[in-house]
Amino acid sequence: MADGYTLGFVGAGNMAEAIARGAIAKGVLSAEAMIASDPSDARKQVFESLGIKVVDTNAEVIANSGQVLLAIKPQVLPALAGELAEHGRDDQVLISIMAGIGSKKLCDAVGKPVRVVRVMPNTPMMVGLGMSGLAVGEHAKPGDEALAMKLFGAAGEVVRVEEQLMNAVTAVSGSGPAYVYYLAEAMQQAAEDMGLGEHARLFVSQTLVGAARMLMDSPDSAAELRRKVTSPGGTTAAAIGHMESNQIKKIVSDAVKAAEARGKELGA
Repeated sequence: MADGYTLGFVGAGNMAEAIARGAIAKGVLSAEAMIASDPSDARKQVFESLGIKVVDTNAEVIANSGQVLLAIKPQVLPALAGELAEHGRDDQVLISIMAGIGSKKLCDAVGKPVRVVRVMPNTPMMVGLGMSGLAVGEHAKPGDEALAMKLFGAAGEVVRVEEQLMNAVTAVSGSGPAYVYYLAEAMQQAAEDMGLGEHARLFVSQTLVGAARMLMDSPDSAAELRRKVTSPGGTTAAAIGHMESNQIKKIVSDAVKAAEARGKELGA
């Protein structure tokens, strides 16, 4: 591997930073084993502060890395494809976190078969509590996913799925934090309206954290945990009854499916 760089980042944004920090903190890779490029001087400085080598061109990252993590927006791919074709190698693995870009579409953009590992992480990776889905492309070889599994597992949980399920992963966990924040917005507004004032955010956020931890640790299903909180004729029952009469569960389910459908549209 040229110059000894195990992993190169094309794009050094917040998600790339979370991946790099997790890798260093958990001993997956040393800072010296990574290299990065980004058009933003501010983002370059962040990676330099981690001890990671930063260069000015994507070509240098691609040419000198065993695996290249594409932490870019999907719309940047056409401009990058030529550099991947020119400077990439047959033994190189591309780890892509671009939403909606399937391995075939990535190969088509580069103009040749490439070994692709697709990952859909989410923003809680930034606090070490991410959830990622991982899929290997048609031309990947056994073991190509090993480094990616370690990288994303260092900042949360990662599960391997078939590539056709990646839009579902995007809809559930990739976009999922926004659904939780939307619920939190509504709960916090209600808390403020009822007079909890400066404490409203803490009441809501700690409740969500505690409920999520119970959901992770308890053998009970989400439905059973909900039932245990809902005494017949009580306050919780009044709230759940209102939600049920307004079909909130169906609305949420349909919303997640709409996100999946949009992912398929973007991929096409």
